[in-house]
Amino acid sequence: MLAETICSAVSAAGLGIAAITAYRKRFLTATRILAYSLVPVGLVMTGVVQWVSDIAFKPSVWIGFGLLAAAWLLFMTTRAVERRSGSTRKERKAARAAGSRAAVAPAASSPSPASAAGATAPRRQGRPEKGQGAAPGDDFSDIEAILKKHGI
Repeated sequence: MLAETICSAVSAAGLGIAAITAYRKRFLTATRILAYSLVPVGLVMTGVVQWVSDIAFKPSVWIGFGLLAAAWLLFMTTRAVERRSGSTRKERKAARAAGSRAAVAPAASSPSPASAAGATAPRRQGRPEKGQGAAPGDDFSDIEAILKKHGI
């Protein structure tokens, strides 16, 4: 009952503002204000206001929204876990096998120079380790090798 009264008062105020605006010869703006002021009364007459107030003030409705949120959260959590690790035994086995192989580009005919050299290859005498102040040009040697391989 209170919601219907408030909506009626808002509409009446909007109609008054529209009348004042039309008196000032701003008919387009007055028509727009009139349209906005008729919306609350239309919502009351169609029953939307009663429906919303029934939803907002019933604890069982809020419990239902909470259960829906919990179901959505559980669903999204299981999807994230499933994507992170293969859900079937074959997928997990394939992932383990792929992890143990050397990293090779999909279209490459041989392993990249960095993985072919491996960790046991001796380093050049004049080249410092990466963490010990390596020259900026040395960091891009892998990229240069890839570009040369593709003819760029």
